[in-house]
Amino acid sequence: MAETENRPTNFVRQIIDKDLQDGTHDHVQTRFPPEPNGYLHIGHAKSICLNFGLAEDYQGACNLRFDDTNPEKEDIDYVNSIKEDVNWLGFTWHEDVRYSSNYFPKLYEFAHELITKGLAYVDFSSQEEMREMRGTLTQPGKNSPYRDTTPEENTTLFEKMKAGEFKEGECCLRAKIDMSSSFMCMRDPVIYRIKFAHHHQTGDEWCIYPMYDFTHCISDAIEGITHSLCTLEFQDNRRLYDWVIENISAPAVPRQYEFSRLNLAYTVLSKRKLIQLVEENYVAGWDDPRMPTVAGLRRRGYTPASIREFCQRIGVTKMDNVIEVSNLEGCIRDDLNVNANRAMAVLNPIKVIIENYPEGQVEQLSAANHPNDESKGTRNIPFSREVYIEKEDFRVEANKKFKRLVLGKEVRLRNAYVIKAERVDTDEQGEVTTIYCTYDSETLGCDPADGRKVKGVIHWVSAAEGIEAEVRLYDRLFKVENPNGVELSEAINPDSLEVVNAIVEPNLANAEVGVAVQFERTGYFCKDPDSEGDNLVFNRTVGLRDTWANAN
Repeated sequence: MAETENRPTNFVRQIIDKDLQDGTHDHVQTRFPPEPNGYLHIGHAKSICLNFGLAEDYQGACNLRFDDTNPEKEDIDYVNSIKEDVNWLGFTWHEDVRYSSNYFPKLYEFAHELITKGLAYVDFSSQEEMREMRGTLTQPGKNSPYRDTTPEENTTLFEKMKAGEFKEGECCLRAKIDMSSSFMCMRDPVIYRIKFAHHHQTGDEWCIYPMYDFTHCISDAIEGITHSLCTLEFQDNRRLYDWVIENISAPAVPRQYEFSRLNLAYTVLSKRKLIQLVEENYVAGWDDPRMPTVAGLRRRGYTPASIREFCQRIGVTKMDNVIEVSNLEGCIRDDLNVNANRAMAVLNPIKVIIENYPEGQVEQLSAANHPNDESKGTRNIPFSREVYIEKEDFRVEANKKFKRLVLGKEVRLRNAYVIKAERVDTDEQGEVTTIYCTYDSETLGCDPADGRKVKGVIHWVSAAEGIEAEVRLYDRLFKVENPNGVELSEAINPDSLEVVNAIVEPNLANAEVGVAVQFERTGYFCKDPDSEGDNLVFNRTVGLRDTWANAN
């Protein structure tokens, strides 16, 4: 499909358009190749949206292929979580899930082909010796003493490696390229190593495993990938990618293109750092709502549409930059503002007693589920003589800028009546514990029936009918913009989670886990899976406004 006016362009799309126009390719075939050794994060989401999005836009196909060449760190649970995340984001892979391990027999044959051509050799040097011979960025490397072993000898040795006749780490297979290359990845890189480890797909069939740089390009060729997209840290490795394809009888000639990885402020996306966060109990697990994992974002209440929109907004370039978290938060606000139903919840309650309202009476008032979408219908909210409001919504004295409840003045309860604060009870410290009010029975609804002008509108929950809920107020996990170069203990935001006991309207007892709702005047929240029976738990997805922008 040709480029359309409505579709934003980028350098990858320009490459594809040219390839289709000049006949280099007659279709688009991409792939998303995660390693099954951890959970996907927002950076992976960018790659998912790019690869699957391009395939959709050009009426092509995208493969989901697991780069499973390191069995010691891989697990079938990671495989399943990655498949779930891709589906949740709204994408479907082409045909069956693929695994690099599907191609182990062919990879072994291609390694033999390189050996036969004199382009690979078995090296018995230790890792330390290989490191010393590798050279530096300013000094060329030195040839291994095993580099000139004949193809016949190397064929025999490689077969012995496969048969398990050498110990782990005793030897490896290296590509024979150029030890004086200015690119370190071309200085005779290791392409096979020995590992006596059980593999989640192939069991104990293999004890030699190919390296990523050897595996990836061949897997692309086998699958007929037309545009192999990866992040900029693999830019130098493209030379090795092309070298392997050029020197084997590859069934196709894929090309690699690099784009900048996602760098998000106040966030770490390093797998090592994420593992540290989990293992050192800075967070409650991989799906902790403060984590940048897809599972964490999902549990926090982010929607697939908001993440896809975020990935589209930040674009695809070759320039490294840092994206502000406000861009991500803006996407979920825009989504939920349109789609989330409304409800009322009081997070820091103080009791209001309406003295002239009949005792024991509970009145069912009507409220719209969404102010701008009549199709979402209405709900009943119980009103009684005693209600809770937010403590911050009341002051004994206040200036004209304070448009909430003030002693001796009026305010409107949302979807209910106008009330007037008459007197208060206080504790020994002088803190207000109870507010006594009167109400005007002629003021039901959002607009006063008598034309009375009331400056403020506040939310509330009936004390008689409201239900208790644990509300987890999540904030940014780090207090510094770039936590990557700082010790986690120094960078962690101590206020990233605050737990409060709230009173919420009774309709929320039936809320669906993970489905967003706006707590009016407070923010967007979703019911957490920890909710059981009468024990309700809600997570804050995002506030109504960006408080960090004002604070900084």
